[in-house]
Amino acid sequence: MSSAHEIDLRDSPAHPTGYWAEEALKAYERLAAAGAEVVVMTPDGKAPVADPYSLEPQFHYPDADRDYFASVYRTFHRDPDDIRITLHHSTEQQLVAARRIVYRLVDAGRTPPEAHEIVSRAAKIAWQQDRLLVDVMLDEGLDGGLSEQVLREAVADLEADAAALAAERQARLEAIEGFNAPVSLADLSDEQMAGFDAVFAPGGHGPMVDLAVSPKAGRLLEILHEKGAIVASLCHGPAVLLAAPERWDGQWLFEGFRLTAYTDEEEDQNRIGMLGMPWYLDAALKNAGGIFDDAPFAWASHVVVDRNLITGQNPNSTEATADAVLKALHL
Repeated sequence: MSSAHEIDLRDSPAHPTGYWAEEALKAYERLAAAGAEVVVMTPDGKAPVADPYSLEPQFHYPDADRDYFASVYRTFHRDPDDIRITLHHSTEQQLVAARRIVYRLVDAGRTPPEAHEIVSRAAKIAWQQDRLLVDVMLDEGLDGGLSEQVLREAVADLEADAAALAAERQARLEAIEGFNAPVSLADLSDEQMAGFDAVFAPGGHGPMVDLAVSPKAGRLLEILHEKGAIVASLCHGPAVLLAAPERWDGQWLFEGFRLTAYTDEEEDQNRIGMLGMPWYLDAALKNAGGIFDDAPFAWASHVVVDRNLITGQNPNSTEATADAVLKALHL
């Protein structure tokens, strides 16, 4: 893991950063629950910090709400590949409250298909016109008979549950011993590095600050790659791959490998990226010699496995990436 806590952005020098909370927590717990012995390491042995941005409630909407929203936006076009859902749509337009509004419509006498159709029509207008879902339902006669108070209560319930889930996840992270006292990568010998069966680097912008330029991280990758061990990373975590040394033929260690990571499009949609990135990870991996393989649209769960290299594209790919590691380890 990265131990960086600041990143210099064009419009915000020394901007707070760190690891992405949901990615680190879900991956750690999934690996540990499967029986893997997980050793948390940072380049210098300093404790990693969660990016404050990653602990904001809009990134912790319950899975049931996010999944239902997916069933709504798939109605926007016949071909799902034609639907462009940005981070703004999924975190700032109340669209993820669709499930809770549907429940209230059903309680008011609508059938589930009728309720889904009403909310989907309103959500499409909100998506197209960059408006809040509740405002659209009220202004366009798509409230289904619900009052403004009931509609706004549905959104408030979602936001309260998201805030509670964010706080719960933060507490679980703070309780993980390895996150409080990680092993120092700088102190490990080659023999100790060779003892690992896999390495996994979660994201957050922190890896772009320290892991990408860490000679020790590069040495760890080299040793594990030589023995065919699993090298896995997620979101911005693949920045660590840039620390890998050249092969005997002068090419990057992962030259010609298919891989993925947080894309330039996704970067430009988040609040940190909008402040001016010092460099882009997707472009850097391509320039290094990687064959970049991203999902057809931003924010989709996407995992790429090429030989012993496993990479995940974004936070929504966390579970699938961890599961790919477990499968490779036969756990």
